[in-house]
Amino acid sequence: MTKSLAGARQGILAVLSTVLALSLSTPAHAAAPAAAATVPDGNITLEVIAANGSGCAPGTAAVIANSDRSGFRIRYYDFVAEAGGNADPTDRRKNCQVGVLVTVPAGWTFAIAEAEYRGRARLYSGAWALQRTNYYWQGSSTSSSTEETFAGPLQGYWETRDVAPVLVYTPCSAQKVLNINTELRVDAGSSGSKSSMSMRSSEGDVDTLFNFSWTRC
Repeated sequence: MTKSLAGARQGILAVLSTVLALSLSTPAHAAAPAAAATVPDGNITLEVIAANGSGCAPGTAAVIANSDRSGFRIRYYDFVAEAGGNADPTDRRKNCQVGVLVTVPAGWTFAIAEAEYRGRARLYSGAWALQRTNYYWQGSSTSSSTEETFAGPLQGYWETRDVAPVLVYTPCSAQKVLNINTELRVDAGSSGSKSSMSMRSSEGDVDTLFNFSWTRC
């Protein structure tokens, strides 16, 4: 029995010596591998190079980059469709096409992962409205679109979302132009009151948001 215990003690000491030797051979503060950047460090610049349509006269659309480089927002200052009551018949349908020049740091490219559209509706019973948006990169035959209808009575904010089923990254280059075409339409239907569908930023938390998915070239 005594011999067996002594052998066990020798085995334990041998294991402890091995563990100690391995511990001493490893740096005490080994740095973990740095995580790969998911967004570029350089600046992203955006510019509205074209804005036309019955819903966005020149100077009534602006683009703003998110501070965390996750995407950008478009804000409209006079984009509203109206029908019924004393509304002008030509105001029942409004559209706005905006061209946004996007400049990104060298060595990076991105895809549009998700688009969110926010507005405000004032629809009386019997009226209905539609919001339709499609966007595409200049020179590309591929586009993404969303369409949503709303029925009255509805008073308040609305939001629609378009999530890309497949991420399509743009060719690596310094500048890219994204064309966004949005339509708002209102039909008074059986309502005698004026209904409206708005994407004016003065209405509150109203804008269009494009979220990026970044990758290195």
